[in-house]
Amino acid sequence: MTDDTHFGFERVSEQEKTRRVRDVFRRVAGKYDLMNDLMSLGIHRLWKDHLVWELKLSQNAQVLDVAGGTGDIAFRLAKTYPHLNLNITVCDLTPEMVEVGRDHAINQGIVKGIDWVCGNAENLPLADNSVDLYTIAYGLRNVTHIPEALKEAFRVLKPGGEFVCLEFSRVQASSLERVYDFYSFQLLPVLGEWVANDRGAYQYLVESIRQFPDQETLAEMIKSGGFASVSWQNLWGGISCIHTSIKD
Repeated sequence: MTDDTHFGFERVSEQEKTRRVRDVFRRVAGKYDLMNDLMSLGIHRLWKDHLVWELKLSQNAQVLDVAGGTGDIAFRLAKTYPHLNLNITVCDLTPEMVEVGRDHAINQGIVKGIDWVCGNAENLPLADNSVDLYTIAYGLRNVTHIPEALKEAFRVLKPGGEFVCLEFSRVQASSLERVYDFYSFQLLPVLGEWVANDRGAYQYLVESIRQFPDQETLAEMIKSGGFASVSWQNLWGGISCIHTSIKD
């Protein structure tokens, strides 16, 4: 009997979730940046900047950005640390997202230092102990088996390598939560239909945020994946959160 899991608030088979997630991002690939702007009122750009500015990177570091989509994190890394000669690999489940990212790279004149591959976060196409930094921004909640993705992150990181996850999380203030819920469930799907002609994709993305583990639970999951020194930093009252940890 096939195990089931959640796709938003719906229960589906594990295989069906992976297929549906790929389909959602196939449909929104060309408007992915717009989607993030709608979901965060554009503030995701500041949160991603904050993540990149706080990284501690060394010369010639090997960086893996999982669920890297259209290259938001990779481009920030390349532009913020040009003197470090970073070797960045963007890995995404959806070929259409990778294609959009490559096009964006060409349009921005970034033709070196970034490799693009298709792959599943639960089975990364990289060798053991090959990465200095693993980043995943707004992608972990779409993974079918989060513990498996965390184990894969641990596997590919070198000893001393850093895991960094930026994700929508649990709002801490009840007053902010009420406003956030109204925007998420009442306004965002309508905006998704008007702007992107895809209410269903936005409905799933809102629901996937509510199904994602809270800050403490995710920290425990990261520890269970083998990591040490797990910490997190809430952004805007917990609407987003950065979890960081080290592979000993």
